[in-house]
Amino acid sequence: QVQLVESGGGLVQPGGSLRLSCVASGITFSVYTMAWYRQAPGKQRELVASITTSSSTNYADSVKGRFAISRDHTKNTVHLQMNSLRPEDTALYYCNAKNAWIRDRQPYWGQGTQVTVAS
Repeated sequence: QVQLVESGGGLVQPGGSLRLSCVASGITFSVYTMAWYRQAPGKQRELVASITTSSSTNYADSVKGRFAISRDHTKNTVHLQMNSLRPEDTALYYCNAKNAWIRDRQPYWGQGTQVTVAS
């Protein structure tokens, strides 16, 4: 079965850092575009960062220069390094996997990991 398991969330002070991880199983990792989304209470789900099969990256303007997405092909894992965290980064963060070859196939989602930025 397909599983995306996120970890690394927690409570951090403004200006601090966290590193999220998403371990994928049951998929051919190398053919999937991976991404991190987040959703705060009362707000729309938004794309935070994505990384393609060729390791091209994209970031939301709100996190550009502060966050970095990467993928480890030896461990089927995607990371999101989050620096200079702000209270507005508080959200439930979800890992997403989309097949880059079969583009009409529905993506997979993880269960989410909570990030809270507060003093």
